[in-house]
Order: sequence, then structure tokens, then C-alpha cells
Amino acid sequence: MGKKYKNRLSDKFIRFSIGAKLVTIITILVLVSLGSITFLVSYFVSQDLEIAAEVNNFEINRRCASEADYVFSNARSNAQVLIKIINSAGLNSYLSRQASDFYFEQNAQIAALVILTPGLNAHFLVNDRYFFLKDLKTTLVESYYYENYAFFERAARGESIYLNASSSFGAHLLALFFPMQEGSFSILFSPEHLNNSFGSGINNSFLINNFGDILIHADRDAVFNNENFSEKEYIRKIQESPINGRQDLIEENGEKFFAAFTRLNSGASIAITTIDYKKLFEGIEATTLRNIYLTAAVIFLSILFIWFFSKSISVSLKSLSNAARKIEGGIFELDLKPKGRDEIGYLTTSFNRMSKALSIFGRFTNREIAIKAMRGEIKPGGLPKHATVFFSDIRKFTEISENFTNEFGKDASDKIVHWLNSYLTQMVDCVEKTNGVVDKFIGDAVMAHWGTAYSAGSPSKDAFNGVKAALMMRKALVQLNKNRYPGDPGDPPICIGCGINSGVVTAGQIGSDVRMEYTVIGDPVNLASRIEALNKPLGTDILISESTYNLVKYFFITEEMPSVSVKGKEKPVRIFAVVNHVSVTSGPKTLKEVRKLLGIKPVDVSKVNMESEEIKYKISDGE
Repeated sequence: MGKKYKNRLSDKFIRFSIGAKLVTIITILVLVSLGSITFLVSYFVSQDLEIAAEVNNFEINRRCASEADYVFSNARSNAQVLIKIINSAGLNSYLSRQASDFYFEQNAQIAALVILTPGLNAHFLVNDRYFFLKDLKTTLVESYYYENYAFFERAARGESIYLNASSSFGAHLLALFFPMQEGSFSILFSPEHLNNSFGSGINNSFLINNFGDILIHADRDAVFNNENFSEKEYIRKIQESPINGRQDLIEENGEKFFAAFTRLNSGASIAITTIDYKKLFEGIEATTLRNIYLTAAVIFLSILFIWFFSKSISVSLKSLSNAARKIEGGIFELDLKPKGRDEIGYLTTSFNRMSKALSIFGRFTNREIAIKAMRGEIKPGGLPKHATVFFSDIRKFTEISENFTNEFGKDASDKIVHWLNSYLTQMVDCVEKTNGVVDKFIGDAVMAHWGTAYSAGSPSKDAFNGVKAALMMRKALVQLNKNRYPGDPGDPPICIGCGINSGVVTAGQIGSDVRMEYTVIGDPVNLASRIEALNKPLGTDILISESTYNLVKYFFITEEMPSVSVKGKEKPVRIFAVVNHVSVTSGPKTLKEVRKLLGIKPVDVSKVNMESEEIKYKISDGE
């Protein structure tokens, strides 16, 4: 009875097979991982795409407005020049006729110029070539302008007005009314060369006047029908807006789109650019759908693979399970055959040994063990700046210099300068690429700072650039040293130490009337220099102060070093060794890996005699 009871207990214990469990686990992992990746990628790409679309839409709108402004302004200026010539020489003079012919020759897009003098006399200058090529009657000019005579009077009172004259002429023409010193004038203008700018696509740009009439649009029917867009709510809001330009996300009549507008300088028209919100995400939606199909296919194949794979495991485990049941029943003599050189095979062999031990000793327990000045941007005098200050120094430079002298004699100076310049060129390039300023070279030492003459926009961004420059220097030196070997007297490898600190400094042009330089002074500068000197005893290459760390701690991998008591500071200064960018996938991830990469011997900080390096600081015993 007892034996049968134990077997039934074992059967009840196995509720789910290993195959079912593996399939369930793998399915959940695939769903969670691929589902999360698909969701996150879609979400973040959508966010980035939306921001990029907003910026691009507004930029396209400004370009369209700028080009239209330039074309209309240029047409107005050229017309004013011709009017002055005509007023000076007389309307029917030979010079006026020659000037008119030249004007229309150089401005082929202008179909006619109409001048209204103070005596209310209209003078018509017509581009006969334009009307001939378009097969239009020139008499349409006088008819149109007499019908719209009221706009001449409004223009004479100082108002610029743009009208769509396409329906009256059967060609895409705009009537531009402008005031002049005495009277007003109008240009019959063909905007066809602007149609490429105000084209259709993902971004749809068009031009309307202050009345809401379409002036330029990709839909030619809307242009020739002289459609008015004022019935659209967002157009009315744009017309009523007191500002000259902006962009909004519009939801109107079930549609959602970005709409950017820029009012032209003349104030007579408005450039509008829209982009359909749905079109932005069509590609992302299609990619997401493909990813869902891919996830389903991966899950299906995974289930098949795991199911068949689990069979190879379950067969061996079933034999072990049966053996366990036999042992539960008191049968210790077993002869199990391992079916593979893997963990299960090893387990089977161990099970055999256990069963043999049980037959001798009765029971065996197995336990597992767990193992800027030129541009005037820099003014005279000092200014407080929240800056990040950087110092670097070449390790063993004195020894290297002596080796140059011993090896090359009188040519040593030229050799060492060439060697040093190749190094400094790389370092300066790293500083400049990160928007920093190289303050000075002190022998082999480099002093630089960020957030003084130039700024990335905030102290944290300037501090980020400073630390980034130091990491770039490390990478540049690793590449530079690849073709060098220790002991080479002519081109030895270079190892440096970098110290970085952030704080408020005094920045300005310091010197004499004869020679001045832009530099920074203050306690943060001194502390940066002192921090740089700590690299050698601490076995590091880049050290930053606590103030810099607080600005960049989310962007870089760091390891805190022992706090240092510095002369003039009431509290110990926390310092941190910089390992790498947080976001990089390659390169060192720990200070130990940095030392291995740079060939720096590990240092037991507790045994370092800091007094021999700098009398002004000591390793703090406290936190």
C-alpha cells in the first residue's frame, strides 16, 4: 500500500510537462520582448518623427514665404524703378519706351504694369510677348483694372493688396496693388515659377490673401475658380492672429494635421503649409504590422522547436523519474544509460552513483554551492561664467624629454616639438569639436574650458562636452599609440591624466596693454588643476569633481574614488573616475577595463603616499 501511495503522489505532483512549461516560457518571453521592442520602437520613432515633421513643416513654410516675399518685393522694386524713369522722361518719350521694353524683357513673369497718377489717370504698360505666348487679348487688362478700380484707391491710401486674377484672364495671374509716393500702381504678375515651391506632396503649401482668396495652390481648379478658404476655421484663426507666424496641430472635421503659417512682409498675403498627421505614421503602422506578423511567426517556430527539443529532454527525465519512483519503492540497484554528454547525461551518471551509494549507505544527500573676440562677442573686462575647466598632463614627460636629449643631442628639441605637436593637434581637435576653448599650453599640459566664450546652452551641456572631449582624447591616444612601442626614444607612447571641475569662474581678457589673452580664473580652476594631479597616484586617466559629476552623472559611467581633502576646502572633495559613455555598446565598462586598455597598473589606494605627489591634499579617511 505504501509503495502504491508514493507512486500516485508522484503522478499528482507532475501537473505540467517540461515541454509545456518551456513552450509557455518561451512564448511569454517572445511576446514580452518582441512586443515591448515593437511598442517602444514604434512609440519613440513616432515621437521623433512627429518632432521632425513639425520642424520640417515649419521650415518649408518659412522657405516658401521667404521665396514669395523675395519675388514680390523684387517685382515691386523693379516696377518702382521703371515708374521713376517714366515720371522723369515722360510717358511717351523714347527713353520711357526703351525702359519699358527692357523691363518686360528682364521680367517675363510680369504681364502688365498699371500706374494710377494723382489725376486719377490710369497708364497701362502691357507685356505683348506674354499675351502672345498665352494667346490672350491685351484688352483684358483695361477691363480687369477698371472693374477693380477701388483697389487702386485703397493702395493709394497706403495699403498693399494681392488679388487672384486667374478667372478673368484664363491664365494664372495675380494682381498686386502697391502704394507709391503719388498715387498707386499695380503689377499683373504670373506666379507660375513659384508653383514648384508651393507644390503638393507630404507637405502642402499654398498662398492666400487677407480676404482668404487662393493666390497660389497645387490645385489649379481652386486657383482658376478663385476659391476662398475663409470658411475653414483654422484659416480664420490664422487671418485673425496678431503674430506673423506659428505652427499648430489642427483637428477639424475629423481631420488632424499640422498647419504652419508665415505672414509676408508686405502684409498682403499669408503662406500656409500643412501636413496630414496620418500620413506621418503610415510607414510606422506598416512596419508595426509586419513586426506583429514576424512575432507570430517566431512564436510558432519557437513552439515547434521547443516542443521537439523538449522531447529529447523529457525522455531522459522520464527514465530518471521512473528511477526515482523505484528508489522511493526501495529498489536501489539501477542501471541507467546516459543518452548524451550534457547536463542530463551527467545527471543520469550521478543518479547511478547515488543509487549505488544508497544501496551501501542507505541514503545520500547531494547539495549544490552557489558562485569668440574677433566678432566682438567677448567684451573687455571680467564676467562670471558657470564653466567646466579641464587640465591634462603627459605622464613621465620629464623622463621622455631626457630620453630625447640623450638619443638625439642637438636635434632633440626639434624632435620633441614635432612629437609634442602631433599629440597636441589631436587634443585640440577634441576640444574644438565639443565647442570648448583651449586656454593655454603649459609645457606639455593643456588647459581648456567650456561654457565661457561659447556655451552649449546650459552648464550641464557644457560639462557633458568637457567630459566627452576627455573621452575623445582617450580614444585618439589609443589610436595614436597603436603604432608605437614602449622605449622608442623618437616616438614613445603617450599617457595623460585629465582633471575636470565645474563652477562659477571669472572669465575675461587678462593681460597688459601690449598682450592679452582670454582666460578664466578662480577657485574652480585651481581645483581642476589639483584634481588632474590625482590621476597618477589613483591609477586613472580622467577624474572629475563632484560638481561636474552632478551635472553629467546620467550620461557617463563613473566610479567614485576616495574623497580628497584639499587645502582651503572645509569638506573633503568627492572625485569620480570616468569610465565611458552610458549609451555606448563597446569599450570599457569598468575602471579595471580602462586600466587594462591604457596599460595602467592597478593601484591600492590605501597604500598610496599622496604627500609625495602634492602637499596640498591627502586621502580622506572619512566618507
